[in-house]
Amino acid sequence: MALLRGVWGVLSALGKTGADLCAGCGSRLRFPLSFVCLPRWFSSTLGRYPKKPLSSYLRFSTEQLPMLKAQNPDAKNSELIKKIAQIWRELPDSEKKLYEDAYRADWEAYKEEINRIQEQLTPNQILTMEKEVMQRRLKKKALMKKRELSMLGKPKRPRSAYNIFIAERFQEAKDESSQAKLKTVNENWKNLSSSQKQIYIQLAKDDKIRYDNEMKSWEAQMIEVGRNDLVRRTVPNKKNRTKDDSAQ
Repeated sequence: MALLRGVWGVLSALGKTGADLCAGCGSRLRFPLSFVCLPRWFSSTLGRYPKKPLSSYLRFSTEQLPMLKAQNPDAKNSELIKKIAQIWRELPDSEKKLYEDAYRADWEAYKEEINRIQEQLTPNQILTMEKEVMQRRLKKKALMKKRELSMLGKPKRPRSAYNIFIAERFQEAKDESSQAKLKTVNENWKNLSSSQKQIYIQLAKDDKIRYDNEMKSWEAQMIEVGRNDLVRRTVPNKKNRTKDDSAQ
């Protein structure tokens, strides 16, 4: 399985443009920023490598989002996601089963295609790729996770006082380069008085309250649609544990 995951990472990272990465390099295809080479015959396989199938709920969301967006062009994505979650909750089990069956069928086809591709690789090819593949695979996984959470309408994380100040003052800086602007704004932050910084500290606290409230609502939606894996694990703090222990 480790080798199979490694192959998936390389193929996913290259995608359909893999054959274009080394135009005119003879009979070999070279990875960018890598010493790894593959035979040209293998590059044709890269473009046909399957994408991981969407889960039943994501498949349903993908269908519903464009339609709801067209009907409500001014609505925020977070509002549309709430509506989709509500529609999914009220969907009869018989209709949900259609999406679940489609996902299972696509998953079987996906595994068969992976196995077919794997059979074309020699052990030496796979072992050579594994080291570079690991980092590519982790980056790809993180990107896919970020896109999924964005699609599901996960609230934006709260900003720190410093980040709020940077966002506010960055565009006002007169330096030409971004690096110079950031340096200037950073110096301005350091020179702020405690009372001036307190304004941004309070804004950060307000943003944290906004985030906590939105996360509670969003996590409740995720539980209702069966995505408990996206819900944060709550750990009781030391003070609460002490009270519970004394009560016993």
